[in-house]
Amino acid sequence: MIYNIKNTESIVKGVVHLPTSKSISNRLLIMSALSENKLIPKELSDSDDTNVMLNILNSSFPEHNAGHAGTAMRFLTAYFACKPGEVILTGSERMKNRPIAVLVDLLTELGATIEYAGKKGFPPLKIKGAKLKGGKRSINSEVSSQYISALLLIAPYLHGGLDLSLKGNMVSASYINLTLQLMKRAGIRYSWNNNNIKIEEGNYHAGVFHVEPDWSAASYWYEMVALAEEADIFMPGLTSDSLQGDAALALIFESLGVKTVFEENGVSLVKTKPTTDFFEYDFTLNPDLVQTLIPACVLKNIAFRFIGTQTLRIKETDRILALHNEMKKFGVQLDYTENGDCIAWDGKTVFKQVESVLIDTYEDHRMAMGFAPIALVSREININDPNVVSKSYPGYWKDLAMTGFQVEDLETKM
Repeated sequence: MIYNIKNTESIVKGVVHLPTSKSISNRLLIMSALSENKLIPKELSDSDDTNVMLNILNSSFPEHNAGHAGTAMRFLTAYFACKPGEVILTGSERMKNRPIAVLVDLLTELGATIEYAGKKGFPPLKIKGAKLKGGKRSINSEVSSQYISALLLIAPYLHGGLDLSLKGNMVSASYINLTLQLMKRAGIRYSWNNNNIKIEEGNYHAGVFHVEPDWSAASYWYEMVALAEEADIFMPGLTSDSLQGDAALALIFESLGVKTVFEENGVSLVKTKPTTDFFEYDFTLNPDLVQTLIPACVLKNIAFRFIGTQTLRIKETDRILALHNEMKKFGVQLDYTENGDCIAWDGKTVFKQVESVLIDTYEDHRMAMGFAPIALVSREININDPNVVSKSYPGYWKDLAMTGFQVEDLETKM
C-alpha cells in the first residue's frame, strides 16, 4: 500500500486529539498484572504495542508473539520470569535480531530459568517462571533503557527487592525516570543516587491510573507547524508537568520556530521565526525524536549535529541507515559515525524537490510519521507501507486529513 500525501497550500490547522502514551500504558499494564489487576489503567493507548501487551497478558496460551513491540518483548520477559508457569515468547523476524542477552543474563542471575529457542542472545525465549531473589546486581546501561525498566517493574516482587548498579553511559534515562515515577505513584519506595537504584520489596497499591496523551506523537505536529507557511494547532490534554521525557519538545522546537503555549486544557503551537542556523543537541534522553528533527532541520535549512543517537541502530530498523537512505532521495547527505553516536548535516547538500518521491518506511512507524510532513514544503510525497503508524499512532493519517492534508491510497485509486 502507498499513500499520496499533499498539502498544496502549506497550511495546517485544527484540534488534534493525540493517542495516549504507549510508554505509560505498557508500564501500567505490567504493574496491573503484578498487582493481580488491583491497579487499574484508564485511557490505555490503542497502539499495536499496547494491544500486543494487553492480549498476551490476557492469554492463557503458553506461546506468545510480541511482533515488532520491543517494549512488550523486554517487559514480558521479566514479567514471565517471575510468574509461575512456562511460556515461549517470540516476535517478528526483526525482533528475532534485536538483542536481549543483557536482560536474560541478569534475570538468570536472579534465579530465572530462560533458554534461547533460536539464536543465542536473541528471541524467541523459553521462560520458566519462579519467585526470584533480588539483592545487589549490576547491568550495562549503554544498550537499552527498556532492560532496566523491565527489571525495575518486577523489582518490588523480588525477595528482598533490588539494588541495581548501572554501568557505563546511560541511555534514555528519561524512560527510567518515567518507570520510577509511575512506581512511586503506585506506592513503591525507591532511591536513585548517581548510578545506583534501590527498590524496596512491596506491592503495587490498588487504584485508578489515567494515561497521558503521548508527547512523542506530538512531535510530528511540532514539525508540521515549523514547516507550514500558516499553522494553528491545539492538542488537548498535554501538560507542562508530564512524566514523559519527550515533553522536552517544548524547549527543543523553540529555536526551530515553534512556541509552546500551555493552556488550562492543553497546548497551542504558535509559529515563530527560527533563532538559529545551526542546531546542536544531545538525544541521549530523547532518541525517538531524531526522525522528527532531521527532516524539520533540513527543510528549515538549519545545519545540525546530533549526539546520543547510538540506540537508533537497534530500534524497529537501523534508523540511522534508514534516515540516510531516505534523505539521500532528496539530495541530502547525512554524516554519521560508525557506531551511530553522532549524526550531522552541514547544510551544503541542499534539499531538492523530487517529483513523486517514494519514502520507504522499513516497518518503522516513526519513518512514516517523520517524513509525511515534508509534503508541506514539497507539496506532495508518497509513503510506502503507511499502516505501519498503527504501532503507536493509529489515527495519524485521519488527523492529517482533518488538518489540511490530502491523503489518498494510490492502490485504491488504481
